Amino acid sequence: MHHGPGRPMGPRIPLTPQQREALSGPDFVLPQASDTFELGRRLAAVLRAGDLLVLTGPLGAGKTALVQGIGAGLGVGGTVVSPTFVIARVHRGPLPLVHVDAYRLRSMAEVDDLDLDVDAADAVTAVEWGAGLVEQLSDAHLEIAIDRAEVGEERYVRLFPHGGDWAERVASLR
Repeated sequence: MHHGPGRPMGPRIPLTPQQREALSGPDFVLPQASDTFELGRRLAAVLRAGDLLVLTGPLGAGKTALVQGIGAGLGVGGTVVSPTFVIARVHRGPLPLVHVDAYRLRSMAEVDDLDLDVDAADAVTAVEWGAGLVEQLSDAHLEIAIDRAEVGEERYVRLFPHGGDWAERVASLR
């Protein structure tokens, strides 16, 4: 059963607030929506082939803007736009970027069916709405939780490193 966009599926055990805080990387308060793009550009500097990014947050929080900044930082060609209607886009560059919108996907089988024309080991893969669905694509991943203020443009971003050397990499962004 699908629990809604950005909601875990399957037998995922929720963390206590203390556990979640212990696992988290840096927090960012971004005064303007455009700062989300710049954070993505900064994040690109610590990315490498095979990285999996899982983006969570409500509609309009800035997930696509962050991925646009990552694309700019990676030097990919073309414009990075939301893959909502095509589900996935591959952006070519020195380090390719695979941008996936998993909003309408309900199972890992549907993710596998995307049959992307680039090997995930050779690219950075950023998945919007993928929490509880795509984490098994990699032994390690970075969860990026984005939220926005009820009024104004301010955004709040928290990075949650899961495995590998993510904690060390994101610590350099403070």
